[in-house]
Amino acid sequence: MSNSTETAPAAAGRGGPAAAPGSPPSAEFTHRQVITVLVGLMMGMFLAALDQTIMATATRTIADDLNGFNLQAWATTAFLITSTISTPLYGKLSDIYGRRPFFLAAIGIFIVGSFLCGLSQNMYELAAFRAIQGLGAGGLMSLALVIIGDIVPPRERAKYQGYFLAVFGTASVIGPILGGFFAGADSILWVDGWRWVFYLNIPIGIAAMIVVARVLHLPHTRNDHRIDWPGALTLVIGLVPLLTVAEQGRDWGWGSGRAIACYVIGVLGLVGFVLAERAYKDEALLPLRLFRNRTVAVGATSSTILGMAMFGGLMTVPLYLQIVKGSSPTVAGLQMIPFVFGIMAGSITSGQLIARTGRYRIFPIIGSTLMLVSLGLFALIGADTPLWRVMLIMVVMGLGLGGNMQPMITAVQNAVSPREIGVATSSVTFFRSMGGTLGTAIFLSVLFNVLPGKISSAYQDAKIAFPGGQGGTTDLNDTSFINKLPEAVAHPFKVGFADGIQVVFLLALAVMVVGLIVVLFLPEIPLSQRSAQQQRAADAAAAADSDGVPGEAGAGPVRSTAGGGTAH
Repeated sequence: MSNSTETAPAAAGRGGPAAAPGSPPSAEFTHRQVITVLVGLMMGMFLAALDQTIMATATRTIADDLNGFNLQAWATTAFLITSTISTPLYGKLSDIYGRRPFFLAAIGIFIVGSFLCGLSQNMYELAAFRAIQGLGAGGLMSLALVIIGDIVPPRERAKYQGYFLAVFGTASVIGPILGGFFAGADSILWVDGWRWVFYLNIPIGIAAMIVVARVLHLPHTRNDHRIDWPGALTLVIGLVPLLTVAEQGRDWGWGSGRAIACYVIGVLGLVGFVLAERAYKDEALLPLRLFRNRTVAVGATSSTILGMAMFGGLMTVPLYLQIVKGSSPTVAGLQMIPFVFGIMAGSITSGQLIARTGRYRIFPIIGSTLMLVSLGLFALIGADTPLWRVMLIMVVMGLGLGGNMQPMITAVQNAVSPREIGVATSSVTFFRSMGGTLGTAIFLSVLFNVLPGKISSAYQDAKIAFPGGQGGTTDLNDTSFINKLPEAVAHPFKVGFADGIQVVFLLALAVMVVGLIVVLFLPEIPLSQRSAQQQRAADAAAAADSDGVPGEAGAGPVRSTAGGGTAH
């Protein structure tokens, strides 16, 4: 193994810790230096957060315009598949080569994907280009969390949490408004309005690259390792077929030849992935040894379940608001603001209490309980449920998510070696993304599978013929016709749609019960007072003083003496 130290600027204004000439960079970061680095991180996170919130309200219009409403899951699933698979790669490679080049690469890939999405002519092209976007998005969120773990001690992260929440809050408020504005415009500068949802990312992304290139300079000691390409390849082979059949199973038939082929290939891929990880040991993409750590195991499992419930809700609620409540994309975005406020309030409250008390275990438990309550309440809403009641449930769900996400990341980062903070953080993010990918594919698949029957039953109960249907069948490729129908004729459609959504929330409720049980096994470990950079520097110094191994302070190698004994 060879080590080479990456050059880091000493000036505080450049975002690197000050150091005396000729000495190693200091691991201490002042408040001003942390803020300087945060500027770059927030730009990248804003890019990803804005894209997700814009898409939440613009998806229906895009799908209708491209005549593929019931294919919209492809665009979402493709994005989530690639972002999920690339997340652990970013974590592992940045542990080896440093954070900055991969954060910049993630932004660049995201920009290219956004440009191509704006050129899409059908839903299949959009799905392919969203997959490219996902390759960039996989690094934006996870690396930002890793870098914060590098420079800020666990007990102090709450002080800086507000900056990240400001990014998400701003994106969550501006995104739906912009998404609704672009989706509602026939054309802007001779281009279809909805295409600006993607083109908007280009100037923001370029600005983010400039800021990151200028301010994000961290000291890094390179550790050369083998790159686990077999693990990455088998992970792709394992996940893509299984996620594809989750989306297409209702059309193919769950027992069809194509579905069975996907099951077999997916299982073989996952088996190959486990074998590759065992062979690569500590150099693996997701080292299996990490999951013997109870905090990491609980964090990964609960994040998978939380991702399923979170993305299921984020995709389903805007559809309910637009189709059942008749809200425009812009109005639906504004109606999601209580959800955002809930997340911010839950995150800020849990973060501040963790900083004061040093205890974190209780917050994921409370958060999971609130998620359980909110999903149960969502399963009771119908076409005639007052909007204020729906918005109150959004607040409860947001509080649950806010109390869950950041405390779990903090717990995992605190429980692992500072040398592995990148791969550990990206592992939790990976499992949350995987849960989101599975949740979106499965829940939307279930929704579109039950909708025709629910809508047909609603029209039969109302003794009204379904408009434009053949024998009561329902065409969901374009739902815009609902807005043109008299209320008496449209109401049964809305009732059937709401009944279908109830099935999705009941399924999410069952999943979240398991999530709450898993979180109860989370151990409470005292939070470290040092950042990962400080721990690495202290370990290396202690190991050097004791003739030890870097990262294993005070545990120097045993040397043989002439008399056959041992000495430390």
